[in-house]
Amino acid sequence: MTALAGVLGNPVAHSRSPAMHNAAFAALGLDWLYVKLPVPPALFGETVRALPASGYRGANVTIPHKVAALALADCATAAARGAGAANTLTFAGDGAIEAENTDAGGFLDALVDSPRGRTALVLGAGGAGRAVAWALREEGAARVAIWNRTSERAVELARELEIDHVARPTSADIVVNATSVGLEPEGGEGEAVAALGLDGVEPSAVVVDLVYAAAETPVLAWGKRTGARVVDGLEVLVRQGARSFERWTGRAPPLEVMREAVRGPASA
Repeated sequence: MTALAGVLGNPVAHSRSPAMHNAAFAALGLDWLYVKLPVPPALFGETVRALPASGYRGANVTIPHKVAALALADCATAAARGAGAANTLTFAGDGAIEAENTDAGGFLDALVDSPRGRTALVLGAGGAGRAVAWALREEGAARVAIWNRTSERAVELARELEIDHVARPTSADIVVNATSVGLEPEGGEGEAVAALGLDGVEPSAVVVDLVYAAAETPVLAWGKRTGARVVDGLEVLVRQGARSFERWTGRAPPLEVMREAVRGPASA
């Protein structure tokens, strides 16, 4: 019987996770299938609880369900608890749900260089922002600051993680966009920079954009123009997906196959 996995989100049509995971399953000869699972918040809980009986072995979770996924789980890893959000669910044989956060480790894998001793600015206080901020703090960043368009959420997250909140983006060695700015094709670099308050911010050494798109995102364009080393959302997607893949299957993920899949046509 084919084992199932999928990605739960709202929206989820843009996700490249199915192409990435299905290519990896095929490369290793695994009888698995990964699908998109569009689910509104009101139906998230009952949908997740029904998945194990339908043949699902695991699921990824994206906007806006990551915090809800952690609350729903029967048990959670240290990364999920520490970040206060989960992007990976694993279903045990008895139907128990385990929450993991591969966003944190995947982000660090994509970053390559250690953030230890460096300053960091995280834009966005949602599930992805929480994971990134927690990972940077845990890896010994000298300072982690969080900014959000709704300042109350940033203040609350900063208090919870014992990091700094900034009312306006400030210069840092590492800047991470964990908002949805750039997800829609409309608007260019100038509009995105203004929306995120990056105008006037001094150039950073590294700019990471968790948003991924067919073309270069406005935030990455800003990073390149200012001379930063940029890390795109597709590499972060591959790295977090690789960790989910290994957790579900127990097999080492074929990274190059996964990279080729996510950088191919988005219709898969």
